[in-house]
Amino acid sequence: MLRYVDGFLLPVSTKKVAGYLRLARKAGKVWRDHGALEYREALGDDLNVKGVVPFARRMKLKRGETVVFAWIVYKSRAHRDRVNAKVMKDPRLQKMAAEGMPFDVKRMTYGGFKIAVEA
Repeated sequence: MLRYVDGFLLPVSTKKVAGYLRLARKAGKVWRDHGALEYREALGDDLNVKGVVPFARRMKLKRGETVVFAWIVYKSRAHRDRVNAKVMKDPRLQKMAAEGMPFDVKRMTYGGFKIAVEA
């Protein structure tokens, strides 16, 4: 069975990376506790690739920012919808949101994807 993925790109100040990663670990636990199969967060490393539109330009990174590429894996879109409904009601996530996000939420991109190839 091909799974379903939520994908995210977001800019994070390099000064706030440690705080962001603390938040990401907590968020990952919330998603996994509610049934997500995988929760991954990756920090930009090789972002100035020639011959394509690099993430840094696409995200309009400012000086002192990096890109986080994150994804959450589910059994299906219906499973994702059930998990996310529980996550959004979880007081741990609500507390994190109330404390403020260590990134520019308005510049975050997000989408749900059907996995088409699983090799």
